[in-house]
Amino acid sequence: MKKEVPVSIVREMKQSYLDYSMSVIVGRALPDARDGFKPVHRRILYAMHDEGLLSNRRYSKCAGVVGEVLKKYHPHGDSAVYDALVRLAQPWAMRYPLVDGQGNFGSIDGDPAAAYRYTESRMTSLAEEMLGDIDKDTVDWQANFDEQTQEPLVLPARFPNLLVNGSSGIAVGMATNIPPHNMREVCHAVLAMLKNPDIEIEELMEIVKGPDFPTGAIICGHSGINDAYHTGRGKVILRAKTHFEEMDNGASRIVVDEIPYMVNKAKVAEKIADLVKEGRLEGISEVRDESDRHGMRLVVELKRGEIPEVTLNKLFQMTPLQSTFGIIMLALVDKQPRVLNLKEMLNQFVAFRREVVLRRTAFLLNKAERRAHILAGFVKALDILDELIALIRASRTPEEARNGMIDRWQFSELQAQSILDLRLQKLTGMEREAIQREYEEIQNEIAGLKRILEVPEALIGVLTEETQEIIDKYGDDRRTQIADFVGDFSVEDLIADEAVVLTCSHRGYIKQTPLTTYREQRRGGKGRLGMRTHDDDFVEHMFVASTHDTLMIFTSLGKVHWIKVHQIPQTDPATKGKAIVNLIQVEEGEKPVAFHAVREFDEGTELVFCTQRGIIKKTNLAAFKNVRAAGIRAINISEDDALLSVRPTDGNREIVLATLQGKAIRFHESDIRSMGRSASGVIGIRLAEDDRVVEMAIIEHEDGHLLTVSQNGYGKRTAINEYRLQGRGGSGILNMRVTEKTGLLAAVRFVQEGDSALIISLFGKLIRMDLATIRPTGRVTQGVRLLNLDEEEDMVVDCAILPEEMGEVLDDEDLESEENGVESPPNASGDEAEPGEAEAPAEN
Repeated sequence: MKKEVPVSIVREMKQSYLDYSMSVIVGRALPDARDGFKPVHRRILYAMHDEGLLSNRRYSKCAGVVGEVLKKYHPHGDSAVYDALVRLAQPWAMRYPLVDGQGNFGSIDGDPAAAYRYTESRMTSLAEEMLGDIDKDTVDWQANFDEQTQEPLVLPARFPNLLVNGSSGIAVGMATNIPPHNMREVCHAVLAMLKNPDIEIEELMEIVKGPDFPTGAIICGHSGINDAYHTGRGKVILRAKTHFEEMDNGASRIVVDEIPYMVNKAKVAEKIADLVKEGRLEGISEVRDESDRHGMRLVVELKRGEIPEVTLNKLFQMTPLQSTFGIIMLALVDKQPRVLNLKEMLNQFVAFRREVVLRRTAFLLNKAERRAHILAGFVKALDILDELIALIRASRTPEEARNGMIDRWQFSELQAQSILDLRLQKLTGMEREAIQREYEEIQNEIAGLKRILEVPEALIGVLTEETQEIIDKYGDDRRTQIADFVGDFSVEDLIADEAVVLTCSHRGYIKQTPLTTYREQRRGGKGRLGMRTHDDDFVEHMFVASTHDTLMIFTSLGKVHWIKVHQIPQTDPATKGKAIVNLIQVEEGEKPVAFHAVREFDEGTELVFCTQRGIIKKTNLAAFKNVRAAGIRAINISEDDALLSVRPTDGNREIVLATLQGKAIRFHESDIRSMGRSASGVIGIRLAEDDRVVEMAIIEHEDGHLLTVSQNGYGKRTAINEYRLQGRGGSGILNMRVTEKTGLLAAVRFVQEGDSALIISLFGKLIRMDLATIRPTGRVTQGVRLLNLDEEEDMVVDCAILPEEMGEVLDDEDLESEENGVESPPNASGDEAEPGEAEAPAEN
């Protein structure tokens, strides 16, 4: 009897759900990047191939195909298999159908297919290309669900089916929606990649113009296509293809010739009729579907005097005649779901075809060498034919004859058995010449096969030839037009170029909030809630950017990622925002530590990097202009260090490094030479064992000040000339007196007249103040209270500076009426530095 073992229900549910998720992802919902099929489609085609339902054979009942698939390969419901089979045969769903159906296979109006006992099917010739050479050890196999037979893990596709026919599916926590493309364009892109593996996506896009839907229609604009082919995600706007006709009564009619992909034509006509009936769409007298087997014709007749262009525009706005196709190019790569761009998707197919051709060549070589070995035996036997016949006649059994040939003339066992199986007619003079001729031909074949395996150019030649055959046989013209029109805009055209406050928490939640949300207060105020966080979370970064900027996100691993600021969710100050991992591709353990918003990656800007251990490095901004989905290396970080800050400069600035214990060093940027992205940097400041760098400030001019803020809410503003210029690599001088009252340093910023500051605490409290309210003080003072912290465990974690043009100063009446805008006089709480503290000796 088994002993019962207690198991945590949380752990058991988590493990079971993960197992179920992976089963759905790998076994049902997502296509393989190599052949573009989900398991059910692969099994249907293999079952039809196994039954001999080829394109030149008779049709067979779909019930038989469904039964064969269920019996041997796919232990799910019959409706799932039949629905997948039907879709493979529908010309309005598949750009290049893979099943030739006979009977009622549904319609573009949403009519269902007849039951599988009434319909018949067979493979198309294109489907046979998907299974070509499957019997030549080109793919791996696995046991079926009951281990009674074998099924292929992937089909040896001769064309990129995933791009050509597309795919859609919803898994657990992810979805894929890959549009179909034109066979000729995609195959020409494959040829281009074979010729130049380093080809850029922009060059591929000159070949592959965009999706090519089976229902035709018009793609409006290029921005969605550009996004999808570069990042794997995008949205394209599809519009119906229409034309106008003049009627006898002088009125016009709108004729719809093609509709967007996966749009139900009958539902479109019904929607138009409903809009007319509700009075929301005027000027239409009749809607009529005149479609037949020759083509689509949906007629919308207008009343006399109506302008067809105006009505058509309303139809685009109010009906599915204009729809959006969301592209998510997600597929399985090595059984792992990955979002692929255009080049990566083509790369997966090309690499797979290389493997297929190499395995096929090795199989054929082995077969040819086996045959050549047998023919060599025949040639040898013909030279000693009389003696050989005498030996065979003298032997009592075939085994004795075979062993005699092996012992006397050193035939191999295969050669000896083949000689025994030889028919007497092969001994004639003509047949002897045929054997010799076949032997010479097969030697040439072996040389050709070996060349394919050994010479990369020969392999590429085979791949090129086979791809060209597909183009010649199945290539056709585009059906979907791609048009530039007034509505061809990027997302930024719809978004106001305005300043926003970006806030990122310790647990990796980021959001944007309009700058106007934060009303200016005076120092010592209680502030307002800037970001709501969990009990174990707190705000770490806060800065100001424009909605049209590109946000560079630098991580603890020394990598940099890109995202448009407007792509970050805009929320009110009290919400936590969205997890950064849902916006960019980060590795496990990778954490954002620095941010920089930029409009253009110009060569006149340098980025200065600083780590917690005082290492500093300078790299030109132009080195980061090539965006990659997974990010690129920005700095090489040692294991005991972490990236702290990244600041832009013009290459001629001074830099201040400030430490946790109140030290600071000021040196000129020219002390650091410009380095490559993967360099580690040089020493900026030498630190004590218990100290680390908390901030790096860039000095823009001599008239500015350094704003120093401590963890307990104290701060001061000190003139730059108080900090003497040193060479990099020193130990620095005293910046702020660190006491139990002030706490350790939290932030140091370069400020100038007219600037405002946003200070935020661990628990999300935020205050905005005019820096003019903080009078300048000496270098070694402990400062004044800037933010009252209500809770004992709360502390200041960050500070952002708002330039003068961003500050909207409120009058005193507004300030006093704000709920949290309580004014605190400079000396009301006795927070001003004492005279004795201001005169503390400086440290070198």
